[in-house]
Amino acid sequence: MLSNLMSWQITLPIALAAAVIGYLLGSIPFGLILTRAAGLGDVRSIGSGNIGATNVLRTGNRKLAAATLLLDALKASAAAWIVGYFLGEEAAIIAGFFAFIGHLFPVWIGFKGGKGVATYIGTLLGIAPIMVVLFAAVWLAVAATTRYSSLSALVAMLVIPVALLILGNEKVAAVMALMTIISYWKHRANISRLMGGTESKIGAKG
Repeated sequence: MLSNLMSWQITLPIALAAAVIGYLLGSIPFGLILTRAAGLGDVRSIGSGNIGATNVLRTGNRKLAAATLLLDALKASAAAWIVGYFLGEEAAIIAGFFAFIGHLFPVWIGFKGGKGVATYIGTLLGIAPIMVVLFAAVWLAVAATTRYSSLSALVAMLVIPVALLILGNEKVAAVMALMTIISYWKHRANISRLMGGTESKIGAKG
C-alpha cells in the first residue's frame, strides 16, 4: 500500500498547473455572489459570517442556499473533471484538493471562506464518485439519529478516507484524509459546541 501511495508519476509543472486551476475555481465565493445578486447584502454580515450554504440559508432563502450548495460542490467537481481530462488522473486529484483549499481560503475575500463540506463532496464526485453515495448514506444515518448536521458531516468525512483505503485507493484516501483534517479544523467551533451540548440541531429555530 505504501509503495502505491508513493508512486505518483505526475511532473511538477503539471502538478502546479492542476493546483492553480483547482484553486482558482474553488475560490469562487458563490454564496457571497448569489446573495448579493439577490439583493440580500453581504452574507458574511449575518449568522456565522460564513460564505457557505448553511449561512446562506440564514437569509431565509432556501433556493439560494440550495444553489450555493450545488455550485460549491460542482466547482470542485469541475476542477477535477477539466484537469483530469487534459492532464490525467493524478492531476485531477490535485485539482480537487486545491479547489477545496480555494473554497476554504479564497484570495478574493481575505482568505476567509467556507468550511468545505460541499466542496469536499464535489471533490469526491470528481475523483471517486461512488464515495458520494457512501457519504450521503452516513450523513443521513447520523442526521436521523442525532439531528446534528455538523456531526453528520464530520462522521461522513471520517468514514470516507477509511473506506477508500480499504478499497485500495491509497492516493485518493490520503488526499481525502488531509481534507478531513483541514475541515475538522475549520469546524472546531462546531466541535466545541457539540462537546458542550450547545450545537443547534436540524430544524431548530434561532
